Amino acid sequence: MRFSVKDGKIDRDKAKRQVHYAIDHGVNYIDTAWTYHLGENEPFLGRILAGGYREKVKLATKLPSWIIKSRKDMDRILNAQLDRLRTDHIDYYLVHSLIGTLWDRLESLGVTDFLDRAKADGRIKNAGFSFHGSVGDFKRIVDAYPWGFCQIQYNFLDRKNQAGIEGLKYAASKNLGVIVMEPLRGGKLTRFIPPEIKEIWNEAEIKRTPAEWGLRWVWNHPEVTVVLSGMNEESHIKENLRIAAEAYPNSLTEAELQLVKRVEQKYRKLMNTGCTGCRYCLPCPSGVDIPGCFEIYDNVYLSGDEDEGKLMYAAKPGGIIRDGVLGYASQCVQCEQCLEKCPQHLDIPALLKTIAQKFEGADLETWKDAAREKFSKEQEAKSHLNL
Repeated sequence: MRFSVKDGKIDRDKAKRQVHYAIDHGVNYIDTAWTYHLGENEPFLGRILAGGYREKVKLATKLPSWIIKSRKDMDRILNAQLDRLRTDHIDYYLVHSLIGTLWDRLESLGVTDFLDRAKADGRIKNAGFSFHGSVGDFKRIVDAYPWGFCQIQYNFLDRKNQAGIEGLKYAASKNLGVIVMEPLRGGKLTRFIPPEIKEIWNEAEIKRTPAEWGLRWVWNHPEVTVVLSGMNEESHIKENLRIAAEAYPNSLTEAELQLVKRVEQKYRKLMNTGCTGCRYCLPCPSGVDIPGCFEIYDNVYLSGDEDEGKLMYAAKPGGIIRDGVLGYASQCVQCEQCLEKCPQHLDIPALLKTIAQKFEGADLETWKDAAREKFSKEQEAKSHLNL
């Protein structure tokens, strides 16, 4: 879901090169979904996994649970996914993004019968679900069907959020494989590192990047089967491969675990929204760039650079690097459609109101002028390099 993008679409050449490199160097689990990259992801993977790569990997995709209206929809969508992915079976098929009430509705529509039949006829090999609700509902869903695996959000900031550590241990006690998503919280644990966080990491006897600390912390749990990381740079792939080869369960020392705990506590004092950048809230009917606004808002507090935040707000939601398309927080009309889609259950309208108050003051046009100048110079420099 985090492939690099070019002109609003997957950067196909780059993504193909990266996926092939990853598989050639040991990655054997590829995760996609019906909705990723606005539906472009599955067909793209189907094309680039042809020619022998499909046979080298376990392929995972998901039933888009929120659009299911009937039992027939389930078969129709799965069959379409098989066509899009150019395969006769899905190795790991997930009921996507469950919360308790959504599971109850799908169960009433016959999802357990669908999974049984799809396993029996070979269209799927293993049935599982991804989850974004409360730990109580998580346990209830685990017990509702003979699942082979589950997928949960888990990182050192989300030990008690959603399924959390309690859900992780419960799933493992039921012999479920556990796939961990958002191990770096949508990149927030690596993209901007506040000085206060750097100081703590630098105390470690063994020096590691923030990405390595975050991934090693997840791998340290013996209950974890697979860690999903949204790699979109060659350096990310190489680093992740190395970490996965070295980060065995229970390999962190007690001193290292305490260091991570201190980083967690410091982050909690700095962060504001809780957004992971999954983009499930989009498209917004009013055109608000919700994850973009949240990222800029969080980054102001993570980096301590308010001027950079105002510049990026003017550039991104202000449309300067979005082909003139505005995505201001103030465009929110409180329709609340995003509340139903958000896996983190954030009060998005309230957060957008706060962001609009912070960034859309009397100086917004001044910051837009500064952003125009900055990005026009960067574009000019790139043009000269291309020449």
